Amino acid sequence: MSIIHYEACPVCKQPNFKFVFDVVDYTVSKQKFSIYECEHCNLRFTQDVPTEDAIGVYYKSEDYISHTNTSKGLINSLYQKVRKITMKQKAALVMEKTGLQKGSLLDIGSGAGAFLSTMQGRGWSVLGLEPDADARKVALEDFNISSIPSSEIYHLETEKFDVITMWHVLEHVHQLHDYISTLHKILKPGGKLIIAVPNYTSKDAAAYQQYWAAYDVPRHLYHFSPASIKNLIGQHGFKLAAMVPMWFDSFYISMLSSKYKTGATKYVSAGLHGLSSNLKALNNTEACSSIIYVIEKI
Repeated sequence: MSIIHYEACPVCKQPNFKFVFDVVDYTVSKQKFSIYECEHCNLRFTQDVPTEDAIGVYYKSEDYISHTNTSKGLINSLYQKVRKITMKQKAALVMEKTGLQKGSLLDIGSGAGAFLSTMQGRGWSVLGLEPDADARKVALEDFNISSIPSSEIYHLETEKFDVITMWHVLEHVHQLHDYISTLHKILKPGGKLIIAVPNYTSKDAAAYQQYWAAYDVPRHLYHFSPASIKNLIGQHGFKLAAMVPMWFDSFYISMLSSKYKTGATKYVSAGLHGLSSNLKALNNTEACSSIIYVIEKI
């Protein structure tokens, strides 16, 4: 299998980084992958990841639910219930942070189409990019939403969109700098880029260490901190406008993490870890399990 071995940080290109720990791919392969941390921008990244052409096999699992609508099992059932709530919250966030009631929106990694359906129902002109053909099929069958392959991003019209959203997608993108540069090109002047990613500096990440489910190796190529996000966007003509916590993520991630650590989901202890993480984030968004970054094109 073809792999990528980083000789320099994928974000800041500095050569100085340190080994953190090995993490198991609990979802698909049960292989171990090594996590390293850049000593300059604080990005953590997965070393020796499969190339873009080879990584597809690591997404083929019923346990990988972001592209499906399954409600089998308690965690999946909770995920689907919470998703209905978060779709409305995301829609409200987009309209609040842009000041627009209607506009043009590109959702990258649109999956099964739930968010696109929500925004279209509010009168927005929407387009989805999704690499997985099965997910595009689910979006069409369940929501009557058409989406196109992610590779089409490089053929989109310049300054076309008011908003581009990436809900837990950036950590999967192999061509990181090319992608961010392209997003800048297709956004309208003053347009907003809204990125949600896990935050490895959170309290729940510190509690679970190598068992923290949001490392999700090797699918997550990068593990961001607020500092590394700021470094990345600053290289491509963007500025940070706001950070918004994702409160539900800490509980969901803690449930999965407890299962990975002990072999069974410890609902009470996982709930307490999630609650503790959120309480700390009340006074410091940078401590939240996952963060939504609202980013403005300069």
